[in-house]
Amino acid sequence: MRIPLARLAHARSGDKGDAANCGVIAFKEEWYPILRDILTVERVKQHFHGVCLGAVERYELPNIWALNFVLHNTLGGGGTVSLKLDAQGKTIASAILLMEIDVPDSIVLGDSIP
Repeated sequence: MRIPLARLAHARSGDKGDAANCGVIAFKEEWYPILRDILTVERVKQHFHGVCLGAVERYELPNIWALNFVLHNTLGGGGTVSLKLDAQGKTIASAILLMEIDVPDSIVLGDSIP
């Protein structure tokens, strides 16, 4: 089944200089392994093709059902020098949640998830 990432997780993002930082947090503990397997460095880098011009790093935080991504060379130099509309990387979280992912048909999404 193909769904937007937003059905399984929420996200927060921000900046540190020219790097965007994006945390993706599963709504349910049982969904964390699905996110861990699907959201690879390569997949995130491809999703942000043309936006993220540098390396992508991934950190796993299984105790809080989360993954944290650092997207280097993404913000046009950072908040004080960038001409980009989102020099602080605040929209990166919304953008990652638009990613279409394939999940097992057996997954139960429930009605309360967007």
